[in-house]
Amino acid sequence: MAELKQRLAKLLFEKSYKEGDFTLASGKKSDYYFDCRQTALHPEGAWLIGNLFYELISSLENVAEVKGVGGMTLGADPLVSSTSVISYEKGGHLPALIVRKQPKGHGTGQGVEGLANFEEGDVVVMLEDVVTTGGSVITAIERIEASGLKVSCICAVLDRDEGGREALAERGYNLVSIFDRKELVALATS
Repeated sequence: MAELKQRLAKLLFEKSYKEGDFTLASGKKSDYYFDCRQTALHPEGAWLIGNLFYELISSLENVAEVKGVGGMTLGADPLVSSTSVISYEKGGHLPALIVRKQPKGHGTGQGVEGLANFEEGDVVVMLEDVVTTGGSVITAIERIEASGLKVSCICAVLDRDEGGREALAERGYNLVSIFDRKELVALATS
């Protein structure tokens, strides 16, 4: 997995990591911006992310309980899709859920897509591209749990180490990430 992680770091650094003066979704100012979608929508990037997330999930203590993966649209759409496909390729079964920012205004009015692949009480792992304060993933967790599912932990491509891990822990959730900024930059530039 070390080779896959280094390949992903290099691709993320090339396509998704920018230094400068940015305002994040949380409203915080930052000297870098991480747009994981650019890499997650690239074929190699999707394959690498799916494999690394699948390995993270496979290493969880409660892996036998995990029935799928979910995340907030738009950032998590390619993450949950690639992880679900990789799980199938490796003989597993992790269907995906997508949490809408707003419930549909027509049809069934769903706020969470993919529920037909789950039963009430099933355990899912949330996938995130980047965690800063944890706000968007907390919203997604609340919607998943309101749909009758349980969330066991959150897996992120990048933990910015800016309070998100602690905010999630306060609510009883563990955050596992592929990278933090320091590791991403070190692997990408080595």
